[in-house]
Amino acid sequence: MARRVIIVTAVHVPSAQFLPDAYKSICEQELPDDWEWRWVIQEDGKTDQVSPHVPDSDERVVFRQGRPGGPGVARMMAMAHADGEYVKVLDADDQLAPGALARDLAALEADASIGWATSRVLDFLPDGSTAGFPGDPDAGPIEPGEVLEYWKANGFRAQVHPATLFVRRDLLLALGGWMALPASEDTGLLMALNATSRGWFSPEVGLLYRKWPGQATSQPSHMEAAERDARMAVVEARARALADLGWSYPAEGQWRTGTS
Repeated sequence: MARRVIIVTAVHVPSAQFLPDAYKSICEQELPDDWEWRWVIQEDGKTDQVSPHVPDSDERVVFRQGRPGGPGVARMMAMAHADGEYVKVLDADDQLAPGALARDLAALEADASIGWATSRVLDFLPDGSTAGFPGDPDAGPIEPGEVLEYWKANGFRAQVHPATLFVRRDLLLALGGWMALPASEDTGLLMALNATSRGWFSPEVGLLYRKWPGQATSQPSHMEAAERDARMAVVEARARALADLGWSYPAEGQWRTGTS
């Protein structure tokens, strides 16, 4: 039986229009012969406006709905169907770059001390062009605490993007997954991962990050000062608490070879 990577996507009505592009980018991924992917799409709500955009003839695609609670809640509900060893995040309006899944998988399969992987991102602009930005870390391992300290020192902007995360499923669940926040829930997960485990950065482009007017991070509410300060404070507090408790992955004597 093939081993499995689960791609988890939270979607709401405005972003559903981009699901076909996301699906195309997944279908273009290549994995080793003994691996397969499954795409779990979780609607943040229960409407009849998302399902028409979901591929209905591919048994590798699972679509579920639930009470609205934001993308973090939707992703956590999707984890009920994440029956694989690894979880790859893909937002509904983004696209995987060629080779992204295979590179992430290779990094974690090669080193049992690596708990998660990230990769370079290009902004995908409305006119179809792309734009990069400086500040990527060196290729290879990311040691515990590196992302947290960089994020804290650089205006709460991490040098790796949480939308590119590829994570061991058991590690993601042990940390409680995405934080219960109105935004920055993925940053909260990234900081918790970095507080407890080694990561990996691939310098090859792994994600096209769509910029469009309906994007949640482009809304004025996302940058409202009081809420943003509170979000950043609790993200940092969680990460530092995990580090102070001394919990790390893998647990002592628990070196893994990719099985969960």
